[in-house]
Amino acid sequence: MVRQPDTSPNKGKTLGRAPKGLTENCTEAEVDAYLNNPAYYPVGMFDDSFDGNGDPMHNSPLFRQDLAAPYGSEGMIAGLDNFSNLVYTTLFDLTELTTQGGRALLHKLGGPAGDEIADNYVKILSETGVRGYPYVHAAADPMPGSEEALAGIRVDNTKLLAMNAYLAQLQAPRGEQIPIEAAERGRQTFRTAGCTGCHNVDQGRAVPTTIHPMKQIFPGDNPVMLAQRDPPLNPVMNTVDSIFDDKMAVVNASIRGEKRGIAMPLLLDLARKPVFLHDNSVASLDDLFNARRGSTAPHPFYIANSRVRGDLVAYLKSLDTNSR
Repeated sequence: MVRQPDTSPNKGKTLGRAPKGLTENCTEAEVDAYLNNPAYYPVGMFDDSFDGNGDPMHNSPLFRQDLAAPYGSEGMIAGLDNFSNLVYTTLFDLTELTTQGGRALLHKLGGPAGDEIADNYVKILSETGVRGYPYVHAAADPMPGSEEALAGIRVDNTKLLAMNAYLAQLQAPRGEQIPIEAAERGRQTFRTAGCTGCHNVDQGRAVPTTIHPMKQIFPGDNPVMLAQRDPPLNPVMNTVDSIFDDKMAVVNASIRGEKRGIAMPLLLDLARKPVFLHDNSVASLDDLFNARRGSTAPHPFYIANSRVRGDLVAYLKSLDTNSR
């Protein structure tokens, strides 16, 4: 989040990968240095939220989106057409945040700090000579602030439903071919080690729509409150010693009455996936299930025996929508 002087609405509190962050007074060179620093903005990641918080994440693949609801790693959006509308109207054109609807959304998420983000953005756009915004045009919606139109505008519904159909038919790549015996052993471990408490064995079925609370997924979660918000939104909270929860600090599923936590991913195309967890903090599937990461780490579900762990990793890499 932008680091502000103590007179700012957030009282100088900050979160995100960069310890200093950016302010409205930063030079273009300082912004470029931030965006080109892999420690703050890792290659292959995308900051997909508009909360002023530096929280780039690994994007989920778009295979079979009819099976993937809710949307966003934090599960903020329940409907695929609503998710596409938010992406097109706001994430593709952040200048929408300076409109009445965009300002209302920022205020809902961050109160006075959200107002400050919009004001600072207008100032920066003016000083850099940006004109003619917003650039994305869509119809005003009768329910601004709702999931259907969070920033108060919505694309033609027929186009959004057509996008739903397109994203639903995108097929995942075939899983990696592995020996049948290893697949059977890995599947048995997947069933007996507790993985099915959250994940499906059958990747041709829709993922569970449950939002799993942060403390369950990340036992080391020990957040401090940065700001109160009006219900159903939970307070803005941040675990200071970790970046894992940054994505859910401001933008999370509490906006629709759910909890601050993690939505379940489809387990597809894992053989080609280079890093794991939404913050890219785990280098391989073997590392993900290795207890050396510690009992308080994110996703601390481990297999002690290296051979058994290897079979589980091979099984996961073999998964596709035809796996059972």
